[in-house]
Amino acid sequence: MSDNGSGYSGSTTGTTWRSGGPTQPPAFDPWRQPELFRGVLTRRVFAFLIDLVVISIPVILAVIFIAVFGLVTLGLGWGLFWLVSPATVIWPILYYGMSLGGPHSATVGMRMMDLQMRTFSGTPSYFVLGCAHAVLFWASVSFLTPLVLIVGLLNGRRRLLHDLVLGTVVINRAAQPRMAQPAGRSY
Repeated sequence: MSDNGSGYSGSTTGTTWRSGGPTQPPAFDPWRQPELFRGVLTRRVFAFLIDLVVISIPVILAVIFIAVFGLVTLGLGWGLFWLVSPATVIWPILYYGMSLGGPHSATVGMRMMDLQMRTFSGTPSYFVLGCAHAVLFWASVSFLTPLVLIVGLLNGRRRLLHDLVLGTVVINRAAQPRMAQPAGRSY
């Protein structure tokens, strides 16, 4: 181990924001790749509406089941209605976490609209990020509805307020650049 005289034998160059060194550039540039962001906001609205239907179907089925179960048990089953409120909070968070953190990095609505969520550096989303995305989305829509939509119109990547906070970006999946295939067999 050599001593460079400074009392520090580790590396002085870093790539994190704390080290002051060079940071990794964003993976998706709206000026070089405008096709990644073309029509994203409009399709996000339709994807959101599709996801609302997908989220509400199990909740509606659970309410119908509890109502019928209450009739069969002469009213005793209706005591399960208290589970509906927590389930309507937990189910969407799990839905977004599993679908955005899954192999497609997209919810059912986003897949139908050919969208995909990535981190700002281009890596796929993961479960905790998907859950946080859902919580911040619903919180921002509840408190700042006009601001959330205006922010998306004012930036080149068409990111909404919760995307900016979490460091995510939603892109057109079909326009995404494909990864280079390794040399070897092409089957």
